[in-house]
Amino acid sequence: MNKGNRRIGILVGGGPAPGINSAISACVIEAVNNGLEVIGIPDGFSQLMIGRTDMARLLTISDVSRIHFEGGSILRTSRANPTTDPRILQKTVDMVQALGITHLVTIGGEDTAKSASEVAKSSKGGIRVAHIPKTIDNDLPLPGTTPTFGYETARHVGTELVLNLMEDSRTTNRWYVVLVMGRMAGHLALGIGKAAGATLTIIPEEFPQERISLSDVVSIIQGAMLKRRVLGRDDGVAVCAEGVAEKLDPEELANLSGVDITRDAHGHIRLGEIPIAAIIRREVQKRFADRNEEIGMVDVTVGYELRCAPPIPFDIDYTRTLGYGAVQFLLSEPTDERLINGGLVYMEGGDLSAMPFEDMRDPETGRTRIRVVDIESQYYGVARKYMIRLEKHDLADESMVNKLAQASNMTADEVRREFASIT
Repeated sequence: MNKGNRRIGILVGGGPAPGINSAISACVIEAVNNGLEVIGIPDGFSQLMIGRTDMARLLTISDVSRIHFEGGSILRTSRANPTTDPRILQKTVDMVQALGITHLVTIGGEDTAKSASEVAKSSKGGIRVAHIPKTIDNDLPLPGTTPTFGYETARHVGTELVLNLMEDSRTTNRWYVVLVMGRMAGHLALGIGKAAGATLTIIPEEFPQERISLSDVVSIIQGAMLKRRVLGRDDGVAVCAEGVAEKLDPEELANLSGVDITRDAHGHIRLGEIPIAAIIRREVQKRFADRNEEIGMVDVTVGYELRCAPPIPFDIDYTRTLGYGAVQFLLSEPTDERLINGGLVYMEGGDLSAMPFEDMRDPETGRTRIRVVDIESQYYGVARKYMIRLEKHDLADESMVNKLAQASNMTADEVRREFASIT
């Protein structure tokens, strides 16, 4: 490799998302067409952090010209965090510079964005970074309703899966509890539940308090099941965002799951190691068993099936523009002094723009701001209108309360007490 040439490096961090390869492809093509060499760095920051550069390889147009419609990542990915130790961060910077890289494209979510900004800052002007926002959770603070790439494909594939489960539910006359990925926000769960017409969807944004109990979640599902029964059906699908579990007491989760709670390199609870859907399903069944009724239920977790799905045309189109934009941003003169070290590349209204890394962060916590579902919006309001859930007006309706009591082996007063806290 000729270190006299200008070089752009590309790496991927965090969980996979449909469209990564399309973004890589567009970056490489635009960079090579501008006379630059492109170095692909496998496994995110992980190898750089331990002083390795031998895994990096030159990428050419022929390497990437037909990967844009493939799922996964030809550079793989990792959640390795170079910011946990100043010495590791400096080693990471040194390894990037040892490869002759002066411009770096990072593809990832909030944690990768934070790592990328720290690498750029620590290089003292030696490395400029363009971050391409990626997450199926759709929770990065992009302007307006601009989605993060991967979200639309994940919603599309997830909707098809839930539609199949809804038909199985109807055919077998039983309920499903479907857990959908989304650690901090309920965009994906709500998007899937709304598009599929699931019986109900529960997202963390519904609970303004920092901590909730599992009992709250169980009561919402139990109430929906009873209301559905009153309406003449004993089947249904309850979609629940993974982020609801983030609001549960970790000690309660550990006790209910029987597993130790561990955290990843960025301090997040490893929710994938906890059988959250099974815990919810068991607790709902226990509620009915306490009143001498056996309920058939199935728990399903949807998430890993979505992350490496082939991108739909929306995400291919979107990421080709973002990849092109990342290279153009790195080759351009900063329009804002806060963009000297780099920034996040995004699209708004069909045009490319860049956001300083500090604009992504909460000034109080220093962490990346999370875009959550606005439960006061019409978008959420419409979704809620089409769910079957117990609402305040149900408990105010004497006839409905009596029907719920009959359907649940409870008295009318017991129904009101049981569900007062969730309506």
